[in-house]
Amino acid sequence: MLEKKNDAMIQEIKEVILNSRQKVAYEVNNTMLQAYWNVGRIIVENEQNGNIKAEYGKQIMKELSKELRKVLGTGFSVSNLQYMRRFYLEYPKQQTLSVKLSWSHYCELLSIKNKEERDFYEKECINSNWSVRELKRQLETSLFERLLLSKGKKNKETVYKLSKKGQTLNTAEDILKEPYVFEFLGVKENKPVLEKDLEQKLVKHIEEFLLELGKGFMFVGTQQRITLGNTHYYVDMVFYNKILKCYVLIDLKLGQMKAEYAGQMNMYLNYYNKEINDEGDNKPIGIILCKSKKDIAIDYALGGLSNNVFSSTYTYYIPNKEQLINEVEKVLKDNKV
Repeated sequence: MLEKKNDAMIQEIKEVILNSRQKVAYEVNNTMLQAYWNVGRIIVENEQNGNIKAEYGKQIMKELSKELRKVLGTGFSVSNLQYMRRFYLEYPKQQTLSVKLSWSHYCELLSIKNKEERDFYEKECINSNWSVRELKRQLETSLFERLLLSKGKKNKETVYKLSKKGQTLNTAEDILKEPYVFEFLGVKENKPVLEKDLEQKLVKHIEEFLLELGKGFMFVGTQQRITLGNTHYYVDMVFYNKILKCYVLIDLKLGQMKAEYAGQMNMYLNYYNKEINDEGDNKPIGIILCKSKKDIAIDYALGGLSNNVFSSTYTYYIPNKEQLINEVEKVLKDNKV
């Protein structure tokens, strides 16, 4: 009885201390953001709102950095001061700063030149509670561009929506990316990998895989058996998305997408819809992940199916960002609004 009382007391004390630490961290972070914003403001105002010659401006920053480090110590390098300056210029209204983001988050965001893209990553950091490490990975793997390319043709409305709200999950198509990036597996480009090995590697790195899949995903299991008559079938990987309230079935394929893959996935989804879904669950979603696909053939293979069957590609290395940007720009140019 005494032991249980002690456990309750320890838990209560633990909660008090952890809450106080969180509050202190919140206040410290908020104070630091305000301080760096004001440093940026002072720099800009003293250079007549940026209306000075570039070379003269660089010299001022060097001298300022030198003097501040003497008085305040490290943290005031020329590059840091330049970040503070840009911090003020990009966020001229202090009240728009989010206390959910650290200075390190903002430094990463400030490296993004395109405002709509930067707004998207900022929203995702806040909505999905990304760490700085997670933000860096999503930047490196060009999440913004991959989401824009995930449904085929895009327009400026899609860009606007992403920049204002981040990634929202309202329909089955909203969870898709093109391509999925599995660089965390450490597989060398063009190295042959068996489907079973790929599946095992993804399970071993399930935390990174869930991050790549996106928000709301929970891992159910691998090789989930489906029995029809006397024949057993196995779904490679099964997840549940708590936002869309549905199962997500993933089949891994090493080569190019084939029409028969769509038929098989459609069968899996019919089974899950009838036998596995509980009351309140929405229709399951099937994603066939292949190394490559031909869009015209895929349109015919997936067209007319009553279930949510999609095909996307995956890569073992971080895709060429410039190439993705060029693809997005081409699509935007072809779909002016």
